[in-house]
Amino acid sequence: MNEVHVLVTQPFPDHLVDRLRAVSTLLQIHVQPARSAEELPADLLPEAEVLYTLRALPEPEAVPNLRWIQFHNAGIDHVVDHPLVRSGISITTLSGAAASQMAEYALMAMLALSRRVPAALRDKAQKKWAQDRFERFRPVDLHGSTVGLVGYGSIGREIARITRGFGANILATKRNLKDLADEGYQSNGLGDPRGDLPERIYPPQALRSMASLCDFLIICTPLTPETRGAVNQAVLEAMKPTAFLIDISRGGVVDHGALVEALSQNRLAGAALDVFPVEPLPEGSPLWELPNVILTPHVAGSSPRYFEQAVELFAQNLRRYLSDQPLLNRFDPARGY
Repeated sequence: MNEVHVLVTQPFPDHLVDRLRAVSTLLQIHVQPARSAEELPADLLPEAEVLYTLRALPEPEAVPNLRWIQFHNAGIDHVVDHPLVRSGISITTLSGAAASQMAEYALMAMLALSRRVPAALRDKAQKKWAQDRFERFRPVDLHGSTVGLVGYGSIGREIARITRGFGANILATKRNLKDLADEGYQSNGLGDPRGDLPERIYPPQALRSMASLCDFLIICTPLTPETRGAVNQAVLEAMKPTAFLIDISRGGVVDHGALVEALSQNRLAGAALDVFPVEPLPEGSPLWELPNVILTPHVAGSSPRYFEQAVELFAQNLRRYLSDQPLLNRFDPARGY
C-alpha cells in the first residue's frame, strides 16, 4: 500500500500527533492549522487523501486525491451543502467522542433545575433567606422521575446510563426502531450499546405522547430537516407544568418562540439551554430575563480532554481505513447525520 497523506487542520499537540503517527508507518501526518478554506496549505492539498477539519473545506478540484474527511465535531449541519460533502467521498463525524461531558452537562442541568439553583442564586444576590424556603425550593427528585430523551444516539445512551444510576425511569425516541443497537463510536464502558435501558422507545412521530410523561425532556438529537422544529408548541403544551426541558442538541430543534411563551406563562417549570437558533444569543432575547432558565454559550461538549477524545476516535478510524473496514460515524446525506 502506498503512503497515505493526512492533512490535519486542528492544532493538535505533538504528543497526540505522535499517537496518530503510531497507527501506521504508511501515514504521513501534516498538521497545518486552518480555520477557513483560504488558510489551507495549497501545496499539500493535491496529495491529501485524508482531511481532518472543523470547517475548512477546499473546493473539490483542489483535492483530486481526497478520499475521506473526518470532521472535528459531531454535528456538521453547517457544511452539509458544501460540494465536497455532497461529492460522494467518505464523510465521518466525531459523534460519541464527547458523550461523557455532554451527559454530565445534562445531569448538572437536571440537578440544578430540580433543586431550584437559579432561585437560590437570586436569593444569594439579594442576601435573602426565604421564609417559605421549603415551598420555594421544593425539589423534583431524580430518583423515581421520568427522563425522556429526544434522540437515542451516543449522548442519549450515556445520559440514560448515568440517570438510571440515580433511579430514574428512561424513555426515548429513536428513528430506527428495528435496530436498537448503537453502531456508532462509543468509549468503553459508556452508554447503552444494546438499547436495553429505556422502558420504552418511541418513534419520532410519538414525541408528544412521550413528552407528556416526562419530568425531564432532554433534547440530544441531530439537526436534520426532520428534526428541525420537532419540539414545537404541541409538544411543549403536552408537557407537565412541573417538567423541565434541557437542550444540548443544535439550535433549531426546539421552537424558541413557543418555548419562551411556555416558560413565561409557567406552563413549564424551567429549562437549561446550551444551543440556540442564532448564536451568540442576541441581547434582546427574552430568554436572558426569564428567572427559570439556565443559559450557557454552546459549551456542553467542552472538555480539557476534547483533543484527546478526538484523536482516540480518529486513530480508530485510521486503522479501519488502512484495513479497508467500515468507518465509524459515517455521515449519511439522506438522513442528515
